[in-house]
Amino acid sequence: MQALETGALAPRFTLKDAEGKTHSLAEALQRGPVLLAFFKESCPVCQFTFPFLERIHQGLNGTGNARVWGISQDDARDTRDFAREQGCTFPLLLDQEGYTVSNQYGLTNVPTLFLIQPDGKIQVSAVGFERKALETAAAAFGQIAGQPITVFQPTDAVPDYTPG
Repeated sequence: MQALETGALAPRFTLKDAEGKTHSLAEALQRGPVLLAFFKESCPVCQFTFPFLERIHQGLNGTGNARVWGISQDDARDTRDFAREQGCTFPLLLDQEGYTVSNQYGLTNVPTLFLIQPDGKIQVSAVGFERKALETAAAAFGQIAGQPITVFQPTDAVPDYTPG
């Protein structure tokens, strides 16, 4: 099985974050697109990717019409530690107990990113670090925020692709 592809309908789910708050994909999509980033705290490519996801999240300037969510394959403590180490202020949800949501999305590696539009269709599906996937998400979210979101700085050493 491989990760769900662009154009596929994203499976709906409800997960709790590391603080116990419940998050529903169906409810979030009623407000706008959602960028999902599946990860493990021990994954070096995840550690490289998440600061760029935080830039996208910060670029939304608190607008409630789009979301960035991390989907952790770790326990709550390790997930909180990861958030602190990576400077993540967006919700990190817990996919423990057999990785039910990860399996629904066909994960083979982390990080894996999905940009899901309000109609539930996947606009972007990226396994590993893909510069273009992050630029696409930043552009889509920039339209919602009413201003461009800069995800990469000229001084960032960023490859086009790094496998997870």
